[in-house]
Amino acid sequence: MKSTNWKFDQAPNVACITCRSVIAGHPVLVATHYEDDHSWAFMDGEPTDAATALVVAMSEVIDRHPDIDEIATLLPGRSATRLAPGEPWARQPDDWGSEA
Repeated sequence: MKSTNWKFDQAPNVACITCRSVIAGHPVLVATHYEDDHSWAFMDGEPTDAATALVVAMSEVIDRHPDIDEIATLLPGRSATRLAPGEPWARQPDDWGSEA
C-alpha cells in the first residue's frame, strides 16, 4: 500500500468490489458502502455484469485512485456519485430494500 494515512473503515487488504476499467485507470464515479457487512464497491458508473466485475483488495483501488479518500467517511448504507474526477461527490442513502 502506498498511503500511510489509511482513512477507510476497512483494512487495506479487505476485499471490495470494482470493475476492470477502474483497475485499468478509469475514474471511480460511484462508491457504495454497504450497510450489511460494511464492505465497499468502487465503480466507473457504467452498467456492470459478472464479466467485468472484480473482487480485489481495497488498497488496489485506493492506490490507483487516491482522490476517493474524499469519501472515506461515507456511512454504511450510503452511496456517493460524481460526474467526473474533481467534481463534488453527491452522497445519498441506498434503497436496496425497496427493490425486493
